[in-house]
Amino acid sequence: MAKTKQNVLIGGMILITLGVLLYLSKTGVYPFGQTWPVLLIVVGICTLIQKFTDVGGWFITVVGAVFLIHETHGLQLYKYSQYILPAILILLGIFVLLKRRGKSDS
Repeated sequence: MAKTKQNVLIGGMILITLGVLLYLSKTGVYPFGQTWPVLLIVVGICTLIQKFTDVGGWFITVVGAVFLIHETHGLQLYKYSQYILPAILILLGIFVLLKRRGKSDS
């Protein structure tokens, strides 16, 4: 996909999402303070549409999902913080090994 088309996709999706979230906020369905993480999820998904293996896209999507769950369901992240760093290190290690393996196969 050309760079210009990528920027148009991301820009359009962000504007549509922002408009929907503001509309929901103005109508009293959901306050914007609870739904802003949806913007992160949309940016992450747009990045993944362009390149599915992009680690940054996955990271942004997961962070957005965690914040959305925190905002809407009151997930208390401090209870799970002791597990977050080890999980991130394990996932990064797996990613490095898979990426290295893919390069050695070619």
